[in-house]
Amino acid sequence: MSELSSSVRRVSAQPRPFEFDVARTALVMIDMQRDFVEPGGFGESLGNDVSRLAAVVPPALELLGWARSRGLLVVHTREAHRADLSDCPPAKRLRGAPSMRIGDPGPMGRILIDGEPGAGFVDGLEPLAGEIEIVKPGKGAFYNTTLTHSLLSRRITHLIFGGVTTEVCVQTTMREANDRGYDALLVEDATGSYFPEFKQATIEMIRAQGGIVGWTARLDEVLKA
Repeated sequence: MSELSSSVRRVSAQPRPFEFDVARTALVMIDMQRDFVEPGGFGESLGNDVSRLAAVVPPALELLGWARSRGLLVVHTREAHRADLSDCPPAKRLRGAPSMRIGDPGPMGRILIDGEPGAGFVDGLEPLAGEIEIVKPGKGAFYNTTLTHSLLSRRITHLIFGGVTTEVCVQTTMREANDRGYDALLVEDATGSYFPEFKQATIEMIRAQGGIVGWTARLDEVLKA
């Protein structure tokens, strides 16, 4: 588009500018929950340095405030399972050798169980009235959830992503979105990984080959839109 309508915005992004209609765009904040970001949760039980994810909280808050102030639809996801673990297959629960497995009691309640404190959102990143909350049993937010219906019913065509972790749940959801026809932008500062090199590799994969999965941009460029 050479001329932008009043509701269309342009972000300086890679591999090229990202244009979106505010009325048809949603911010999707992936899994900003205590079990991943805070000490004592599932992330730390896997041996990870959770401070690397805690550093994402301030830019995520800024991105969320920007989206709300401009009237974008906001979607929040949480990875969490039923108390009886009927939606957590053994292939997921028994993988690796963490100090605590999904469903085990921990400092913030049972690990990754819906309704437990650890499965809740980090302070300040909770949904507001009218925003969408998706509880997902897998890595991708479209799998076995109502997200597709929620977006289609609101005629959403573009998605802006933040959250954790970059190479797992964020990238998985972006790839799912790409297969469903959405244009998607990852905000680089507002996403994080326990492994910085994985985050950088994911960013490069997303925008490679002309944006095979989507676009990426720095937070300051998004805030200008």
